Amino acid sequence: PASTQYPVILKPIRGRGSVGVTLINSEAELRGLIEQWMKSDEYGHSFMLEEYLPGEEITITVMPAGTYLIEGKEEVKTKSWALPAVKRFDQVKGVAPYNGTVPVIHNSKVLSESELADEELLEIIEACEKTSDLVKSKAPMRIDCRKDTRGKFKIFDVNLKPNLTGAGRPGREEFDSLCTMSGAAIGWSYSDFVVNIVRNAWPSR
Repeated sequence: PASTQYPVILKPIRGRGSVGVTLINSEAELRGLIEQWMKSDEYGHSFMLEEYLPGEEITITVMPAGTYLIEGKEEVKTKSWALPAVKRFDQVKGVAPYNGTVPVIHNSKVLSESELADEELLEIIEACEKTSDLVKSKAPMRIDCRKDTRGKFKIFDVNLKPNLTGAGRPGREEFDSLCTMSGAAIGWSYSDFVVNIVRNAWPSR
């Protein structure tokens, strides 16, 4: 559309991770890529445009309300709560590479306690927790956020089915996930993470 302010992010509706996610700098580039995708049918025929947020990127894993084992003690959480945030870096052309291409352990790190005390960060973490409560999530959610041109964090992606790949399988020792990296920051092994999910599973009836 003529009113579109470039650059923007073009995303296929059908896909996984950041596969296909592309920074677009002009209408000609946008039309050309959509035409290419439509012909190849690689990503189906549905796409979305997002505002491009050029600033710092973080990922926040939000757990639903429930009873959790943390450092050997049982804790009751009455509402959604966030694990320590993970900072993303070394984006390629404005986009964090797909985990299958560049393992997240090479371009992500859990923020320190002092970094997590930042007021702006606390605000976006609270917004992510409210998002989980709003959709009545019953499982972990991964929410991606970035700062805009004014330095204000915005939510740009809400993943209701986050990747929970665990590192350690032969040939995939480095392929951890952002969620389990956050879990490790509070002392959870991969098994601990899974056990805590199962402990809070909801009945099918």
